[in-house]
Amino acid sequence: MRFAHPPTPMATAGWPPGGAADPHSPQGVPPPSGGAVDPAIIADLAAASRVLAAHGVVDAFGHVSMRHPEAPDRWLMARAIAPASVTPDDIIEYDLDSRACNANGRGSFLERYIHGEIFRARPDVMAVVHSHSPSVIPFSLVNVPMQAMFHNAAFLAAGVPVFDIARKFGATDMLVGNTTKGVALVDSMVGRDVVLMRAHGSVACGASLPLAVFRAVYTEVNARIQQMSIALASSPFAQNSTESGAVSIAALDAEEGRLADSINVAGACLRGWALWREQVRAQTGW
Repeated sequence: MRFAHPPTPMATAGWPPGGAADPHSPQGVPPPSGGAVDPAIIADLAAASRVLAAHGVVDAFGHVSMRHPEAPDRWLMARAIAPASVTPDDIIEYDLDSRACNANGRGSFLERYIHGEIFRARPDVMAVVHSHSPSVIPFSLVNVPMQAMFHNAAFLAAGVPVFDIARKFGATDMLVGNTTKGVALVDSMVGRDVVLMRAHGSVACGASLPLAVFRAVYTEVNARIQQMSIALASSPFAQNSTESGAVSIAALDAEEGRLADSINVAGACLRGWALWREQVRAQTGW
């Protein structure tokens, strides 16, 4: 997105505004780094934030992370600013306790524990997206399970659990703002790659950064398609398709989902990533 006028400093400021002012920032000596990361990989992670913003998955809020390519017990994510404003210089390294290795006064997202605990519990996960995409949230509020409506969202056919923070913690600020809540979120995922968060948003994971971004984008697209399908099924023009007279929705079943998702995991998701990454490169030069 191009601005008619440059954003004001407040528009690109993080919240919390800095490490010293962040009451959630860990104190003491920072943990050691897992080592230098190829600048091209850092640029890809920064670009992922902008890709998600361009597709309406994130707005001023939300974040994407990736595991350190050489150190499995370290991971990378931008400082606490709006995703569309992220640059490679904004990337911070964390340990699995979600402590910043190189904050240097930069603020961290309060919900970084989502990422840290997933990376700790799931060695198969290399990247995580947390978003509040608007079409997805209703499925966390109403007892209508999210289904895989088409092949690009085939990963959803494995099932989409809902994490309700109130079940374990009662009334909260709805944020996964510490390790205990992060562990509870991971426990609710039961090995799935997408989990909804009641009255909050969702998380999408993948074995690579492109795959996690692909899944986050198509979870939002799928939610829109499913809502349209439900509306069509309940319209007076829908034809009965079951013995009970109800109109069914022909979503992918579990086996169809497994077969279709294997194509995306094997590399089909990279076609989308290549296009989206090039669009960011054209806008930013990196």
